[in-house]
Amino acid sequence: MFRQVMKILLQIVMLISPILTVAQKKGAAPKVFDLVIGTFTGDAPTASKGIYVYRFYEESGKVAYLSEIETQNPSFLAVSANQQFIYAVNENNGATPSTVSAFKFTKSTGKLELLNTQPSIGSPAYISVDKAQKNVFIANYGGGSLQVYPVNKDGSLGASSQTIQNAGSGPNSARQLQPHVHSAVLSPDDKYLLAADLGTDKINIFRYKASKNPPLTPADVPFFQTAGGSGPRHSEFAPNGKFMYNIQEITATITAFSYDGGDLKELQTINMMPNDFKGTNGAADIHVSPDGMFLYATNRGTVNEIFVYAIDQATGKLTAVSHYPTGNNPRNFVIDPTGNYVLVGSSNRVIVFKVNKATGKLTQINSAINMESAVCLKMIPVE
Repeated sequence: MFRQVMKILLQIVMLISPILTVAQKKGAAPKVFDLVIGTFTGDAPTASKGIYVYRFYEESGKVAYLSEIETQNPSFLAVSANQQFIYAVNENNGATPSTVSAFKFTKSTGKLELLNTQPSIGSPAYISVDKAQKNVFIANYGGGSLQVYPVNKDGSLGASSQTIQNAGSGPNSARQLQPHVHSAVLSPDDKYLLAADLGTDKINIFRYKASKNPPLTPADVPFFQTAGGSGPRHSEFAPNGKFMYNIQEITATITAFSYDGGDLKELQTINMMPNDFKGTNGAADIHVSPDGMFLYATNRGTVNEIFVYAIDQATGKLTAVSHYPTGNNPRNFVIDPTGNYVLVGSSNRVIVFKVNKATGKLTQINSAINMESAVCLKMIPVE
């Protein structure tokens, strides 16, 4: 009898073991990611040629080349919610018109396939896509406009369905003679879009509803006015959705906001640089760690560093922690989804920092990618 019971139990274990293994794999956090890099391109032999894909290994911080696709000046990228499509602006400032491109993306191989392109009316510097994959938004730095492009069922882009042209200027005559829309960021619930205009010192706020025509309409409070001459550039929401942060390029300042249904209230504005700083600022990118504990921001110009701030979880306010050299022109960076690494693109390489998740402090590791003008980095988990 005992042997029969043990035999039955063994058979049960053998039956459920594969199920448990699959469940464990499905619940396990990804350890491997595709690192997708947009660049400024050129004709020189060493110049970058388009979008590059590397495999990033979280356990070691190492990278391995996978693929690339030629496309002109893909200076900013957006990844669809299902991770099957990548959208890029093709930012041109000369005789060649700027465009917006849609690519099919295969995570397992890192392969990109061009689906189509659409023209933009200005020179785009930022692109985003809603979670429902209904519309793509671009911020035209050159020309000062915001454009909406519908997404077709196959992931390609339709013709622009809405254009919002900004007007006005700012007090800095060298940088703010006209509007310069520099980002278009969706709220965590996809109900609002916030577009920072460097040229007019405004963060414009729009209600967003994909089913409406037009999909963007001004919010009840249609904009937040930042300090004159500050030049708002990029914005980032905290994971809890209660706070939003905006980095201002010209003055290298960061503003912390409380956020509630399209309503921004300023909590704090801090200087990245000391008051007696005499160099040139070029504050660029801003991101919050996945656990919401720290904020990271870059400043170009004379400094060329990445800065670390602790976030007070109750108030959303920032406290400076430290700062680190990055190489020239740290225009963009990415925090890997595990929060263990920060990768920074510079004028001639991508450098990798290991994160101390308790303190937010960074340590550069020997895992750089030699690449000209890496100006946008995105991370995609590989199943």
